[in-house]
Amino acid sequence: MLQDALPLDDEPTTADQDSRARAIRRRRNTFRTHPVPTDPMGKVPRAWSLRQGLQQSVAPELAEIVAWFEQEPDARERFRWALRDSLDELLDGQRTGRWAYQHLSKTEKTYLGTAVEVNLTKEFEFANGDDLDWRIAARDVDCKFSKDMGGWEIPMEMYLCDDHEDRQGKADHPALVTWMNDDTSRWAAGLVTITDERLRWRTDKTTGEVRRAYNRDNKRRLADSASTDIYWLWGGLQQDLPRNLLLHMEPAVRDRIFSFPRSGQARVNQLFREVRESIVSRQMVLTVAQQDDAPKRARDARLKLQNEGLLVLGHQETHPRVAAALGLPVPVKGEWISVRVVPVEPTDSRPFFSVAEQRWARSHRDEPVTPAPKLDIVWT
Repeated sequence: MLQDALPLDDEPTTADQDSRARAIRRRRNTFRTHPVPTDPMGKVPRAWSLRQGLQQSVAPELAEIVAWFEQEPDARERFRWALRDSLDELLDGQRTGRWAYQHLSKTEKTYLGTAVEVNLTKEFEFANGDDLDWRIAARDVDCKFSKDMGGWEIPMEMYLCDDHEDRQGKADHPALVTWMNDDTSRWAAGLVTITDERLRWRTDKTTGEVRRAYNRDNKRRLADSASTDIYWLWGGLQQDLPRNLLLHMEPAVRDRIFSFPRSGQARVNQLFREVRESIVSRQMVLTVAQQDDAPKRARDARLKLQNEGLLVLGHQETHPRVAAALGLPVPVKGEWISVRVVPVEPTDSRPFFSVAEQRWARSHRDEPVTPAPKLDIVWT
């Protein structure tokens, strides 16, 4: 007769699993608040100020890489969302409650460049380079990110320099330089060929000797004069980094949303009361709820806010049709939008949808609150 199998020493017992589950829930479901940032996310030195709609000529050695980005479907949209996702992943609002770059630790801020490279690699499925990060249009390309415009750190292996001997690059390689600022919702991406001359030099105050300006890691930044050598994709400065609503809303509004420390549902309800007729992202709901089941809190808000005349529309069933009929942005998967509605007569000129032969339109501020309809059957 076989004896019952004994658990291995390293096999977790039921008690161990329960203990781990409690520890995870304690970390993930602890409500946290954070102060309003007092310092800017990054800097834009005068020499690196950038504008929109630049008319530029492409350096011959960059032409094929530029053409690759111009021909890639929806490249600009995908690029800006990859930047947004990179920062949001580090903020990790569901577990930390953070909603601004300034809330990150020093180590996390350093890692943001790596997160940008990883997300761009996944989004565009770049092949690995022979010596650098990527292979684009048969060329090795390195990805560089900085929160400070012009602050990209360039290693020795990216350019030719006889003084570096075996540490120099095999060629003067191109770099994709990227930048974003969540405070201003601005971003930019450009291409430049790295050369020894385009990097910073410094003059010794004692001897007057001109030397290369290395940092502790033997990296150098681009010289200010090299700013005109960058070919900026999509015409230069971009002003539509996907908006961080929690960062940009009025402090009093944000305070009201976070004024329910014991209830993620109450915070999400208040979010949809305060933020109306604008898309609310999944990341925003996660940060406000700070719970494992945060998306469910958004769905439950529909029932809890119905008597206040509010519809919380998502991407399923009749909701996109209702949003479009009311002239609102249409949510896609992982997005919601709230709107207060009132019943209106056929003579009312506002955009409307119909439920059971009753027309409903976006409310005016002075109109009395009427419970919102159920959206089982909708005619628009």
